[in-house]
Amino acid sequence: MTATETLIAAADAHSAHNYHPLPVVVATADGAWMTDVEGRRYLDLLAGYSALNFGHRNRRIVEAAKAQLERVTLTSRAFHHDRFAAFCTELAALCGMETVLPMNTGAEAVETAVKTARKWGYRVKGVPAEMAKIVVATNNFHGRTTTIISFSTDPDSRADFGPYTPGFEIVPYGDLTAMRAALTENTVAVLLEPIQGEAGVLVPPAGYLPAVRELTRERNVLFVADEIQSGLGRTGRTFACEHEGVVPDMYVLGKALGGGIVPVSAVVSSAEVLGVFRPGEHGSTFGGNPLACAVALEVIAMLRTGEFQARAAELGEHLHRELRELAAKGRLSAVRGRGLWAGVDVARAYGTGREVSEKLMDRGVLVKDSHGPTIRIAPPLVIGKEDLDWGLAQLRGVLGV
Repeated sequence: MTATETLIAAADAHSAHNYHPLPVVVATADGAWMTDVEGRRYLDLLAGYSALNFGHRNRRIVEAAKAQLERVTLTSRAFHHDRFAAFCTELAALCGMETVLPMNTGAEAVETAVKTARKWGYRVKGVPAEMAKIVVATNNFHGRTTTIISFSTDPDSRADFGPYTPGFEIVPYGDLTAMRAALTENTVAVLLEPIQGEAGVLVPPAGYLPAVRELTRERNVLFVADEIQSGLGRTGRTFACEHEGVVPDMYVLGKALGGGIVPVSAVVSSAEVLGVFRPGEHGSTFGGNPLACAVALEVIAMLRTGEFQARAAELGEHLHRELRELAAKGRLSAVRGRGLWAGVDVARAYGTGREVSEKLMDRGVLVKDSHGPTIRIAPPLVIGKEDLDWGLAQLRGVLGV
């Protein structure tokens, strides 16, 4: 057996089978490239579902982490530490908001947003006890905790995990009429992804997000934007909401905030909204730890320059132009996305998304399938144009162009 086969067999024998990864075992990585245990190199066109926006082992982020590792890594929130204030201040400023509540994973941040919205509804809006409703969209992906999968429409995420948490109403994504009808006096929040990533990089109709923003403002409902995948430079702006001039009441952030090194997430909102919490009502041992704050502070500093957003916008235009040409030639049946983020549906004659992903792996390119014919393309924002073009050439080869 090869080293790859041996390691995969060992993993299969001793780990729960909750993922179906491609048969590659990565040993090292740098920038937009990964090398497996056999020494083969692969171009990473997934970037950890946007967790690696700044590439593998980004030197600035690694150095920030190393420096903090030599000082202090964890105190718990039982004590203050000297990186926390700067992290909260800088992240709030990046978001144009006032207050930060740090957590670790994206799912934890979404859970925090749900708890915040409910508590705000009871304490501020005056919703009767136990009556708070949150409106979400079909095909959403906000995580896999018991509460979050309660409002999922994906059978793989939801089936056999009930009983489900009540308090959510699901409406079609992009349907403003349905959204308007769903809002009642007991609605405390609308929770949306500005672009739905797991669903296949679905972009809502133009004008939908601004209309939802206006509607929530009129009805005294919080607009919560889950920018865990779409935020922090991926779409060519700091936040995907910016493309339509929308400022939500609350951002939910994660993935890229940890620089590809540690899990860092946060809810960012106004002092009024996050001010509903009192000591002991919510928390996390590792949330806002010194190492996480040091890494996130470097990420925030990099985003403040605008360099990565501009790069994602420029290379994203090139990416989508090339993908539209493949669609025009009948190889792709749909191309969606924004910036360096695309979801493409492979024409039936050329295989499933999984089959295309495996063929690309054989050519040294790593992507991931989603929902049958779809593959997602989301390279690190540091990728060179030449490398991106090489990856696209491999896709053309797989599709017979």
